[in-house]
Amino acid sequence: MIRQPIVVVMGHVDHGKTSLLDRIRTTTVAKREAGAITQHIGASEVPTKVIKDICKSLLKQSNAELKIPGLLFIDTPGHEAFTNLRKRGGSVADIAILVIDITQGFQPQTLEALSILKEYKTPFIVAANKIDLITGWNAKDTNSFLKSLDGQLDMVQARLDEKLYELVGRLGTLGFSSERFDRVGDFTKMVGIIPVSAKTGEGIAELLMFLSGISQRFLEQQLKTEVKGPGKGSILEVKEEKGLGKTIDMILYDGTIRKNDIVVFGTLHGIGSTKIRALLKPMPLDEMRDPREKFKYVDEVHAASGVKLFAPGLEDALAGSSIFVATPETEEELKQEIEKEISGIIVESSGPGIILKADTLGSLEGITKLLDGAGITIKKATIGQVSKRDVVDANNAKAENKYYGVILAFNVPVMEEAKSEASKYHIPILEEDVIYTLLDNYKKWVDLETEVERGEAFSSMVLPGKLKILPGCCFRAKSPMIVGVEVLGGRIRPGYTLMNVRGEEIGEVKSIQREKEAVQEAKEGDQLAISINTQLTFGRQVNEGDIFYTSIPKSHSKLLTTKYKEHLTGSEMELLQEIRRVSGELFFGE
Repeated sequence: MIRQPIVVVMGHVDHGKTSLLDRIRTTTVAKREAGAITQHIGASEVPTKVIKDICKSLLKQSNAELKIPGLLFIDTPGHEAFTNLRKRGGSVADIAILVIDITQGFQPQTLEALSILKEYKTPFIVAANKIDLITGWNAKDTNSFLKSLDGQLDMVQARLDEKLYELVGRLGTLGFSSERFDRVGDFTKMVGIIPVSAKTGEGIAELLMFLSGISQRFLEQQLKTEVKGPGKGSILEVKEEKGLGKTIDMILYDGTIRKNDIVVFGTLHGIGSTKIRALLKPMPLDEMRDPREKFKYVDEVHAASGVKLFAPGLEDALAGSSIFVATPETEEELKQEIEKEISGIIVESSGPGIILKADTLGSLEGITKLLDGAGITIKKATIGQVSKRDVVDANNAKAENKYYGVILAFNVPVMEEAKSEASKYHIPILEEDVIYTLLDNYKKWVDLETEVERGEAFSSMVLPGKLKILPGCCFRAKSPMIVGVEVLGGRIRPGYTLMNVRGEEIGEVKSIQREKEAVQEAKEGDQLAISINTQLTFGRQVNEGDIFYTSIPKSHSKLLTTKYKEHLTGSEMELLQEIRRVSGELFFGE
């Protein structure tokens, strides 16, 4: 039996992956997603009948015949945090579409997607999206790019070619030979680039035509499936279905799954198994994550396909886990395989770190990678709602490091008792349903807490400061000496004692004024007047151009170089070391 090819859609965030599928499905899934960005892998089946209808004129011209039963699209998230999640999509895919915004070109996740496709040796075509944004482009009422191109001005066609050859050049530097699809002689040696517009539909016919043609011409052996073979799949989502209870949305990428089969899968507490009570299929051209029509009940499903599974004991199933049809002979071996798969993703550490809760294994895996890349330690990373226990864990982590006293909650509910406990112990719960903002929100919280702590700590300490007396700016020669100064580094406050470059005390800053207004702090770059209580006289011991430093008590200096070191900027730390040398606390060379 020839199964439908699995087509994975990859590319940078906002380059139009889901919008492209929306155009094919004539749906609006992208607009209903949080942040208009795909958060989980989704599956959509496009039957051959629809492909034939869209590609009617192209099929007639080429005298081609479609043999595949359709195309199964997997829509993957575009953000770099989803590398591992996309690797799963790439690993089960037969062919890929790499979507690139033709106006923006290559972006970080474009390169990342290419790396994954290369790693899994997955054949792909490039969809150069958003051709409607090419200056002067006149959108035509057609699904065909070539028909639309014929109606464009020569200068517009030239602009398009210029953009396309930028992609060709970049692909060349990465080791891929490529060309516009109608100029490719051998698709086994060159990557075809198909200009498209998800907005207008231009190019969709060529995209479907070439996906189908390449699949059935070059992947025939790969698409042959043993109908009776045990099913293998990947869980997309665990969700409540009205009238049924907990169900699993999954992609079946190999074999067959039947009603009453025993399946094994990953759970929050290890490996689970259950007997299938019902299999439900979404209607053609619908989307499993957000179907517009009701599902239909079936007795069996063959790869490749998206399917909903109903069975007891699915409450703790992990979205993102593999799911296999098992027999008494294979069950134990399959369980060990899944255990190995999930062991490195769910984290429960005895050491300090933040608490992370997410809705799926894929989300958890992606966010964990994101946090790890930012050097943020995780104490616990699990799937499910935020509980009172999570808050207790966060409070314990806070005792070791205040910046770990936080819970990151991605697309999961927070229990009422957890909210109450968090309020009691002042544990912030940062909730987010768009994954790439989660780390940003944590960083903002850390910055805010750091600034509060810095302000409290520094309010009673003498901080590094360096100033120079400006020429022609002596307003009073004796105590209180009033002179114009420029702050060369750090900060100066009233009450600070100043010393000269020999470490000799000059006197205490009595006040600071800018344009006759009192100032409580002067920072680097400021030019203003200061009054100094001193026994010295301007023109004798003090002169224009003299450099003064803040005289920092040794106890303050020690705290600044240890406990509060992270609160000083690089330049402030350098100035502190300079002041320590001037005062004799440090020798030059230390």
